[in-house]
Amino acid sequence: MSYRIIADSCCDMTQEMKTEMRVDSIPLTMMLGNKEFCDDEHLDIAEFMDEMKNYPGKPASASPSPFLYQEAIEAADDAFIVTLSAKVSGSYSNAVIGNNMAMENGNGAAYIFDSKSASAGETLIALKLHELIQAGISKAVIIESVNRFINSMKTYCAFENYDNLQKNGRLGKITGSLVQILNIRLIIGADGNGEFAMFEKCRGLKHMIRQLLSLIEKSGRETENENLVISHCNNPTLAEQLRTLIKERFRFKQVYVIPTGGLSSLYADDKGIVMAF
Repeated sequence: MSYRIIADSCCDMTQEMKTEMRVDSIPLTMMLGNKEFCDDEHLDIAEFMDEMKNYPGKPASASPSPFLYQEAIEAADDAFIVTLSAKVSGSYSNAVIGNNMAMENGNGAAYIFDSKSASAGETLIALKLHELIQAGISKAVIIESVNRFINSMKTYCAFENYDNLQKNGRLGKITGSLVQILNIRLIIGADGNGEFAMFEKCRGLKHMIRQLLSLIEKSGRETENENLVISHCNNPTLAEQLRTLIKERFRFKQVYVIPTGGLSSLYADDKGIVMAF
């Protein structure tokens, strides 16, 4: 059986990775007022980030339509789908609808994974899927293995800028101003149930890096023969510094550093880092 991996565009990947891993990206849409940006390969992320920074209102996003998922499913012999956490986006529910429409047209059912995560977390799941597909493992075992993997994986986002958190009402203006003035770096992570929660408040960059390394160490996760993904929004220097420290301290098979796509950039904001393992 020839499998395709279908993922919404919050799954951060280079074009080379998409080609090699046979991944079809289904774009979400970002909105700045009445102006829409499609999160696909044609998006100028630098232009989008610049407009978002200067936009005074609340940035918003929209999930891919069920029809986009239906088209991708019908174009594949068989497929696995990876979506944003169902608790924070309609991408999962629209994938379910699209899959049902494909089945009504006589096409085989795809299996849909709720990542319970986002960004680098989705990328990590796609990498695991690709490895299992390449190993020739049966579909039933792949599904069981990946669901178990999702339930144990960790995702953390470290912020440097808080404009969008303030605009979205998730960080008050006074609190946000104090965080900036005091050089406090917030680390927010997936709570294991598809929601996101505050994990650490770090005083400065060095403290933040130490805490990210400590979160890996304290997680209890096996690192040998596993992957770790770092997505970054305009911050390759920090991402590479973090990769070097992780490779020195742990035994991950590979540490990927990937620029964020449009939707991940919206939420991570400029200089943000997302780490999943």
